[in-house]
Amino acid sequence: MAIRESGESANTLRVFPLGGLGEVGMNCLVLEQGGEALLVDCGVTFDGRGLGIDVVHPDFTALEGLHVAGLFVTHGHEDHIGAIPYLLRRFDMPVFGPRYALGLVRERAAEHEILDHVDLREVTPRQRVRVGSFEVEPIRVTHSIADATALAIRTRAGMVVHTGDFKFDEAPPDGEHFDVARFEELAAEGVRLLFSDSTNIDARGPTGSEKGVGEALEAIVAGATQAVVVGMFASNVHRLRMLGDIARRHGRKLVMLGRSVRTHSHVGRATRRATGEHAGDPYIEWPSDLVWPADRARELPRSSILGIATGTQGEEAAALARLGRGEHPALDLGPGDVVVLSSRVIPGNEGSAMRVIGDLLRRGVRLESWWSDRGVHVSGHAHREEQARMIELVRPRSFVPVHGTRHHLGRHAELARELGVGDVTVLENGDVGELTAEGPLVKKGRVHAGRVHVFAKRALPASVLHERMALAAHGSAHVVVLVDAHGRLTGDVQLTTRGVLDESAEAHLLASARNEATAAVEELSDGGAIRPEEGAIAEAARLAVRRALGRTLGFKPVTTVTVLRLAR
Repeated sequence: MAIRESGESANTLRVFPLGGLGEVGMNCLVLEQGGEALLVDCGVTFDGRGLGIDVVHPDFTALEGLHVAGLFVTHGHEDHIGAIPYLLRRFDMPVFGPRYALGLVRERAAEHEILDHVDLREVTPRQRVRVGSFEVEPIRVTHSIADATALAIRTRAGMVVHTGDFKFDEAPPDGEHFDVARFEELAAEGVRLLFSDSTNIDARGPTGSEKGVGEALEAIVAGATQAVVVGMFASNVHRLRMLGDIARRHGRKLVMLGRSVRTHSHVGRATRRATGEHAGDPYIEWPSDLVWPADRARELPRSSILGIATGTQGEEAAALARLGRGEHPALDLGPGDVVVLSSRVIPGNEGSAMRVIGDLLRRGVRLESWWSDRGVHVSGHAHREEQARMIELVRPRSFVPVHGTRHHLGRHAELARELGVGDVTVLENGDVGELTAEGPLVKKGRVHAGRVHVFAKRALPASVLHERMALAAHGSAHVVVLVDAHGRLTGDVQLTTRGVLDESAEAHLLASARNEATAAVEELSDGGAIRPEEGAIAEAARLAVRRALGRTLGFKPVTTVTVLRLAR
């Protein structure tokens, strides 16, 4: 992206999302002025196509040529911090954020073996810090994770407010209250641009409080006579803490079923609150004997088990799916046990989630969920009325909706216009918006905004991803051709397949394909008169097999060929 660093351009703020606008997840926003950039969040998303992709993160190519002054994270959810290790492998910058989020970033950095090189700088709400030419101030908001913040960013074009993920929870269980007063003060100062969370624009009515969820869960546990397993997002430390309190009051032990549950409980116990009425206390205070090792869960009476499990979105390898299939080593579920899905299913995950629910019901458990009891879960994202409240609270001159599909962004933009915001712009990943102290935000060009697919902590090139897609769709066939020094066949062509057909039941199809490959190779050598190259032999065999299988099966598998030329 070409940058001019003097005159009018130096006083222009450019904003461009690398992720999170036009999609749900992978949030990453860039603010740039005078060739210097500030990043807000750097998250991941997931690939649901069954291609063995661990995570997907933004393509950071657009940052090349800029001086990246720093990254500021709003909170510790994976769609806001999960891509930080990949970012820091390419760019050296400090990472600012609230204490709990940085505790999770530290865990990720340790996993990626970059912890010794990471510059993490804790910032508390209402504390202003300089990040290059920007001044950033976190503001306390409430969300479904501890220590969530919005950001007030002072730029050359004026004040920019980014809400992060938020809701208005009037009774947060951790005592960290939404700082409405600070938003009112910023509005009085004058907000040039508001970026606001669009995720729940279609939901109406109040979101509800985490305190009410605790009461609903306690009622279920109190009435249970055998094992209880609560499925939830592990990052919801408020809920983890409440479940610990419930376990203590009802004589149960907590059994952590899932790696992310163990990670968040560890960070919650290790991190002390920086602000609020409980400042100095750990986010989670559990006695040492409350948590029972999962590998010893079978030693407990079933009436003493309160399990916390991951996998509410139907993830095949997660704890809930394994419990449903009867494959979890720690616990078998059956009649009399209770499973509570303390979450909602993210759009797009309905099919996999229903498969897990079906498996659990077949085991005879009693299932409680948001569909049967609205009290067992509340969203961490503002509903439409709360989004309106945020706009009215901040009173921005310009508005850009963030965090959502094009549908969500468009609906949120309509709401802002209805509320009287005169300058409303919908940006999607890669769009560049330019803002000065006066005048509207103007779309001006695009930067590269792509997706990087990661497997085993390594980026997969596009060619490899394409191959995986082809293999998943059509399977593979492998041909082995033995020829002598003159290129003549010395034995039968060998053909094996994977994911194509049942070789024992359809051996005749393989035989037909082998015969066609044999004929094609023999035709090349013309009875020994011609000495074909190995590449020509391989291509003739490959095309023959693909034609034969394509004709009988209706599709052509990915076909590879090995030519073995005998020395004599």
